[in-house]
Amino acid sequence: MYALILPASTPFVLLVTVLGLSWWEDHILPSPSAQPFDTPAETAFTPASPAQLTELPSVNIPLTREVAGR
Repeated sequence: MYALILPASTPFVLLVTVLGLSWWEDHILPSPSAQPFDTPAETAFTPASPAQLTELPSVNIPLTREVAGR
């Protein structure tokens, strides 16, 4: 009889666990502030420019150990 109860109750146990964790997150854990304390709101993000290659490697050069860096 217990062999039938355990597999049938597993989805409900998982559902109760997820609902309990959701309630815990909503009611117990502190809510994050809207703005971090150490970052001012006026700071704009400026991405760095990508590195430029000075010269592209030629396709016709055979791959040697010196070129491959091994």
